[in-house]
Amino acid sequence: MHTMEKPVVWALLLCFVAVVNGVQTTDLGQNGASAGTTQPYRTAYHFQPLKNWMNDPNGPLYYKGVYHLFYQYNPYSAIWGNMTWGHSISNDLVNWVHLEHALNPIEPYELGGCFSGSITMLPGGRPVIFYTGADTNNFQSQNLAFPKDPSDPLLREWVKSPHNPVITAEDDIEPSDFRDPTTAWQAVDGTWQVLIGGKIDGRGMAYLYQSNDFINWTRSEKIFHSSVKTGMWECPDFYPVSINGKDGVDNYLEKGNTKFVLKASFLDHDHYILGYYKAERNGFQVEATDFMEANTDWRYDYGGKFYASKTFFDGGKKRRILWAWIMEADSRANDIKKGWSGLQSIPRVVWLSASGNQLMQWPVEEIESLRKDEVEIKDKELEKGSLVEVVGITAAQADVEISFELPNLEDAEQMEPSWTDPQLLCAQKNAAVEGRLGPFGLLVLASSNLTEETAIFFRVFKNHSRHIVLLCNDLSRSSLSRDVRKTTFGAFLDINPLQESISLRTLIDHSIVESFGGGGKACITARVYPVLAVDKEAKLFAFNKGSHNIKILKLNAWSMKEAKILPIMKRRKPPV
Repeated sequence: MHTMEKPVVWALLLCFVAVVNGVQTTDLGQNGASAGTTQPYRTAYHFQPLKNWMNDPNGPLYYKGVYHLFYQYNPYSAIWGNMTWGHSISNDLVNWVHLEHALNPIEPYELGGCFSGSITMLPGGRPVIFYTGADTNNFQSQNLAFPKDPSDPLLREWVKSPHNPVITAEDDIEPSDFRDPTTAWQAVDGTWQVLIGGKIDGRGMAYLYQSNDFINWTRSEKIFHSSVKTGMWECPDFYPVSINGKDGVDNYLEKGNTKFVLKASFLDHDHYILGYYKAERNGFQVEATDFMEANTDWRYDYGGKFYASKTFFDGGKKRRILWAWIMEADSRANDIKKGWSGLQSIPRVVWLSASGNQLMQWPVEEIESLRKDEVEIKDKELEKGSLVEVVGITAAQADVEISFELPNLEDAEQMEPSWTDPQLLCAQKNAAVEGRLGPFGLLVLASSNLTEETAIFFRVFKNHSRHIVLLCNDLSRSSLSRDVRKTTFGAFLDINPLQESISLRTLIDHSIVESFGGGGKACITARVYPVLAVDKEAKLFAFNKGSHNIKILKLNAWSMKEAKILPIMKRRKPPV
């Protein structure tokens, strides 16, 4: 879709919502709680409700030309509780309209909350929600809900199955650790398969359940996959990726050109492994190393606040899209004071790297429609200790792409054998520690005197005949506040600087910084709460604190316009 068409399509969607479907709203302005002096940490182009608590994305899908995002939501408070399924729609994954809640905890099996789940498309194109309900004792069961009117592209009303709960915990399953069903798929014989997260005796696992009719489910005699090194698995996900390109895959039985991703949320991160789905025996075979084995620790994101993610296949553009809950790093008291907590990551396209050994991620192209006021810097030499301010954009609300060239790679510092933990290495060699090749990168959400700064930077080491690139996010000086957590994050970047430039893309949105290194080979998300560097006072710099000169091959930066996040549109009551 061309950029000029998007406002027109959005206006048509609003007219469709407001007129054809009989809904109304009292305010069609932009987000009333947008970022500003009264709400300096409110985001401008990340998705979040107007108020209260939000966590896991649930059942995202593309249906009849409309994108749907469901999510865990507390209608009454900025802290966790009263879990319902919030529901919002979009035509471009950027601008959103809130609808009324899709699921409310009103049945006995879910009075403790309508927890996370997924959406599956049944034959004929009818969607079904598969979700976890928790009763007042936190006994968790799996339940179904169907759209009241499948012809409605907005899917405004959902009806719970009279057969609920359709799956309950058996004797060897801890009923309070039995949740988050995946999108279901059909095996070779046509039976439905679904995975549910859990644990037995501390061993994290995905249970496999099977059904002929999507109502009556039987647990498989074998565990689909498990690990003794992980603890409880939350929000499992299982999906195919193409070996031959970036296009998404929705056919679980496609042979010869797919690998499979098995993802689980545990230990505060979203971890994944790659392997093969053995359709004939309905099993999963890990390709190389399993969760937490050897030195391989594949994560969607190496920051500390990206969790409970969910992917879906976008049939409109033939791509697989990833969303995740971005939690706060501020105090609970401050969450209550500001009246909200939690937001969603920018949706990311996911595909398999050319090497086939890891996933790539990149923000959806639609987010670029918010770019304005471009600034460009080319072939800029950065000497030792140099600092270059990027002016002409709104630094608190920006999109920045930068690539570096290192002319003296042979002088890289020697990599020590004990440097196996990238997060620990980034903490020990933070942005203030001078090396040979690095630290160099960006200072974002920085105050004019650099009392506050969030550093996203690289270091390059030499390990025998190859080079190791380290990507870091140093929050140690990100805020003067004592309430917030200021962790340093890190990841090794699987690139060869002899053959390609070292690149970074960073999305800055007031209190969230999402960084993509090496074209999306490693991602780090952080929450940042500056006291001085807010709104117009925030600055953006490129820097080099290494002892060797480097060059900015190219820097492009844009201010980002505010996305439209429209209030809940309620259905009109029929006339008396």
